[in-house]
Amino acid sequence: MTTARTTDPTTSPAPPPSMRLRELVFGAACTAALRAAVRLGVPDALGDSPMSVADLAAAVKTEPKPLRRLLRALSCYGVFAEEPNGTFAHTGTSRLLREDDPHSLRAIALWCTEPWTWAAWPKLDEAVRTNHNVVEDLFGKEFFAYLNEDAPESADVFNRAMTTSSRQSAQDVAEFLDLSGATSVADIGGGQGYVVASLLEKYPAMRGTLLDLPRVVENADPRLRPGGALADRMRIVPGDCRVDIPVQADVYIIKNILEWDDASTARTLRNVIGAGGPRARVVVIENLVDDTPSMRFSTGMDLLLLLNVGGAKHTTESMVDRLTEAGLSVNDIRPVNPYLHAFDCSVAR
Repeated sequence: MTTARTTDPTTSPAPPPSMRLRELVFGAACTAALRAAVRLGVPDALGDSPMSVADLAAAVKTEPKPLRRLLRALSCYGVFAEEPNGTFAHTGTSRLLREDDPHSLRAIALWCTEPWTWAAWPKLDEAVRTNHNVVEDLFGKEFFAYLNEDAPESADVFNRAMTTSSRQSAQDVAEFLDLSGATSVADIGGGQGYVVASLLEKYPAMRGTLLDLPRVVENADPRLRPGGALADRMRIVPGDCRVDIPVQADVYIIKNILEWDDASTARTLRNVIGAGGPRARVVVIENLVDDTPSMRFSTGMDLLLLLNVGGAKHTTESMVDRLTEAGLSVNDIRPVNPYLHAFDCSVAR
């Protein structure tokens, strides 16, 4: 069979408004197709050369006809490409769904399409009306309690997604931060600790601490665990930064976690100030919704945060407001990379 190659969505003319709206209301079909392709293992089975649908179906143990329909749908969005001879090939986008790609977004694609999201999205109008998360009503408990107690597989997907994000940005953060003169650094809610590991490698005399939930830090970066290259300068503390931060350090790093409800954010910042005292330096790193080249993703994640924790992605102004209300002075705001901004703070006198 010979077919025309799927139109390149990046160069094809924009559809008229009526068709664009039809495409938008079927957006869930694209989301579901991405999740299905990842869970079936299609991106990993497809190699460097185009493959026939029959060969791909055999590799991932599916029926060829529905697999072709799935691939055709994704090709319309630039995820995979259909060749004139009917085979399918990778695109730059589909390669990011492979497990072995150094910039893989596979875990993030799964996290944003977990089963609980499909239950929560239809209630967005309720969340907008009340400014309250809907997860507690759906599942009877706070979001992270639900994940860790009732949906451990989803919790593992979340942890892998956060690890992916942290690993990919950790070096940028380490290169950006000047911690000269500091002898200790604490990564609060730092996941597996890629940021603090990168900082310890940059500053060979510095000592570090990683604090996050027990389920998270038990899988900390091997460099930080006993026997690791940085273990002798490292302390790993299981805990919840919203409850207590039993960690003293010269510098506290808080990266991409102040997206909860305002009360949880305020408690975390007060706990940092209480732990660090009046001389502590606090560096908050966030991706913002008012200064980013990825507004569609950031605003989408902003709405998801409203659904699951009653939180929000921040603007520069809203982040400064929360920091100053908690008792911090914002001394500097600078971009770390095109997606992240650093708020360099000290305790207000």
